[in-house]
Amino acid sequence: MDPLLLVILVASITCAFCWIASLITKDTSWVDRLWSIVPVVYVWIFAIAAISAGDDAMRLIVMAVLVTAWGARLTYNFARKGGYTGMEDYRWAVLRGRMKPWQFQLFNVFFIVLYQNALLVLITLPAYIAWQHPVPFGGWDAVFAALFAAFLIGELVADQQQWDFHRAKQAAGGKLEPGFVTTGLFAYSRHPNFFFEQAQWWAFYGIGATAAVAAGLGAWGGAINWTIVGAALLTLLFIGSTIFTESITASKYPAYAAYQRSTSMLVPLPRRRRAGAVTTA
Repeated sequence: MDPLLLVILVASITCAFCWIASLITKDTSWVDRLWSIVPVVYVWIFAIAAISAGDDAMRLIVMAVLVTAWGARLTYNFARKGGYTGMEDYRWAVLRGRMKPWQFQLFNVFFIVLYQNALLVLITLPAYIAWQHPVPFGGWDAVFAALFAAFLIGELVADQQQWDFHRAKQAAGGKLEPGFVTTGLFAYSRHPNFFFEQAQWWAFYGIGATAAVAAGLGAWGGAINWTIVGAALLTLLFIGSTIFTESITASKYPAYAAYQRSTSMLVPLPRRRRAGAVTTA
């Protein structure tokens, strides 16, 4: 059986669950709760298929281990912020207030449930390319795997810095200038955790592309193949989500505009000369 068919079956069941659960609970964050879990399942489906077939599965095992580490980190961070206690993403509440009920339900079905679950399949499909081309694990695989691990560590550090700031802010009664974190990695990027999250999946794509190139597919169809759509769409999603998130943050904190002028949105870069100073905490 083609493992992609099994992945699509699991994804279809996941979509149905998320939609039905959102109707029953009036909570649309079920995809968020599964975000760090289902990609791990998908990649292991491809890895187990390769192992079962007796193919050279080293590349897929490495891919599965990397994505498992990604999922464990993200699940832990989401859990400690209360994501599994029934707390809905605050952005969905904002959108619900701006839309009519039927409009939000369409948004729920087509974007929150279907699009996001489809995206979670797409970002894992470099593993499908690796399953189709079980060539030996090589030097470029090791490079992209090391990059994935480095980006994972970067996101771990960024999440911890953000967590420490919000705990300090809570301890200060909710008042800690300027109201948002601007130190550590956040001195170089307004959303370093978002940057590292996307970068990991581009590195993951690189491992799949390496398999295609090693199988003789060349630049087009190999280095650049159809599974690039997953990483590309994830980047577009993060850019759109970041712009929306920042519109909410800027409305709450007057100092955020100066922070936007001085600091890169995603890619970590040296801080720019700015008109207004940002008080760091």
